[in-house]
Amino acid sequence: MIFVFYLMLEEYITNSYLRALFVFVFVFVVLKVFLFIVSKVLPRLVSKTKTSLDDVILEKTGGPLTLMAILAGVRFAIGEVALGESLIQTFNGILLTLIILVGAVLVYYIVDAFIVIGLTEFGSATTRRSNKSLVQFFHSILKIAIFVVAFLVILASWGVEIGPLLAGLGVAGLAIAFALQSTLSNIFGGVSMILDKSIRIGDVVRLDDGTMGEIKKINLRSTKINTFDNEFVIVPNGKLSESNIMNMALPEPKARVVVPFGVAYGSDIDKVKKVVMKEIVKCEHYVDDPEPSVKFLEMADSSLNFKAFFYVDSYENRYASLDEANTRIYNALNKAKIGIPFPQMDVHLKKR
Repeated sequence: MIFVFYLMLEEYITNSYLRALFVFVFVFVVLKVFLFIVSKVLPRLVSKTKTSLDDVILEKTGGPLTLMAILAGVRFAIGEVALGESLIQTFNGILLTLIILVGAVLVYYIVDAFIVIGLTEFGSATTRRSNKSLVQFFHSILKIAIFVVAFLVILASWGVEIGPLLAGLGVAGLAIAFALQSTLSNIFGGVSMILDKSIRIGDVVRLDDGTMGEIKKINLRSTKINTFDNEFVIVPNGKLSESNIMNMALPEPKARVVVPFGVAYGSDIDKVKKVVMKEIVKCEHYVDDPEPSVKFLEMADSSLNFKAFFYVDSYENRYASLDEANTRIYNALNKAKIGIPFPQMDVHLKKR
């Protein structure tokens, strides 16, 4: 049937360039119609699936598949133009290179979608947070791996022997590994931290030097931390993996709030504890496990010092709960007529 189509085409369109243009448009339109039908039918078939994997793949691959249709049209159209054999081979080589590159992009989108959806849509909330770190880290590795393979395939398509090249790269790789020890240390440091689940995207951490902030990104070489002063701190993964890290989000998001306060001498200790306990359990993010407590800790110079201890549902709500608890305790003590002293000093002057 295709042979008959070409015979009819040659009979009715004698100009080779017009014939090439017609072939290009025909092939492109046929492929686009096919892709359009697929894009309309598949969503209906997979609309009831529990995962968004199919939707993501259809959305991501639309552009590359259109490019594939264009390249296919050009490939068929070239055959209608009378060109020299060497020129046709050159054009075919260029088209094959472009098709390999577009194919690499397609593979990247599909594999990336499997990794992202597979690691972020399944499991508990805690697992998904850990998996998010893995996804972000392996994005860079996936890009490098796929396009290195694509580069080698392109070389092979142009007749380059890649066997000796791979052998040479193996020997050169040893020298490069010695020269890039710090970079490799950062890469393996990032891998070890993620696999150990010691840090995750979104965790709030405190470093050895006192730096405190939220982990925003874990790259191949470094980890980016956004401080509470809205500054980005970039720490090499190798250094971070060897540091003492205080992770506020582990072993669970729940965090303790400590509220120090003092009352005047002569106050009823039991009444103070009762009043304060009644207020801290009213805090918005309060949780009752572990149980709250109010401790009388010190008879200081000017006051009887206490501390209230209670837990909130997440470390992210710690400072808001501390503010709320301080406000509630202060107002409750005043309402109960319990004195709140402040530091003062009496100075006695002697006349001579």
